[in-house]
Amino acid sequence: MDRARAARRAALAAAGVQLLHLAPAAVRLTPLRRTVARPLAGYGADPRHIALTFDDGPDPRSTPDILDALDRLGIRATFFLLGAMLERAPDLGRELTERGHEAAVHGWHHRQQWYPAPARDLRELRRATEAVTDLCGARPRWYRPPYGVLTAGPALAARRLGLRPVLWTAWGRDWTRRATGDSVYATARPGLTGGATLLLHDSDCTSAPDSWRATLAALPLIAAHCRAHSLTLGPLLHHALG
Repeated sequence: MDRARAARRAALAAAGVQLLHLAPAAVRLTPLRRTVARPLAGYGADPRHIALTFDDGPDPRSTPDILDALDRLGIRATFFLLGAMLERAPDLGRELTERGHEAAVHGWHHRQQWYPAPARDLRELRRATEAVTDLCGARPRWYRPPYGVLTAGPALAARRLGLRPVLWTAWGRDWTRRATGDSVYATARPGLTGGATLLLHDSDCTSAPDSWRATLAALPLIAAHCRAHSLTLGPLLHHALG
């Protein structure tokens, strides 16, 4: 009987730890993102500014084309970099910042953090932060967890490392096999309002092969929409987060 009771207590304790670990991930729920989690979701206070962000790079196969397109459009953005990708293309990380873009942290690997592992979370996030600092030449300000799932371990690690977690308020679903420039723009368009944070991808390392080409094709459409509505596109650095 005592063993059964102890087993139940252990199970409840484990469940409690797991619940606390997953609790921050509730900010993915739309109602919370629009209320208590507005700054975390990326809602800015500037009614004329949209933060343009890219995940999963840098990738030598795609990031240079994205950078060239942004140069042609006269736009700067924030790139949430994976440490493992940056390690393979360090020169591209430096080029990104030299061309006026902001480097941020997306983690070391692109994987979900469903189970508590605080030591691992801190170790990997510190490694990614140091890589961005050393290879891009600038200390990052922002952290975006893979899949937008911010659990307790990475949240605490980010705080310890001086990183501010930021998710997004709009996306283009540019990671799918059927994505096109028109579909990415059509999906993003309802969310292209002042104070928004737009999520796109400059790499297909975790997406459908060549899906980044849809992102590339969508950029002129997104830029034209913003100009027509007197909105500016820029990095999170220029986004008035609360």
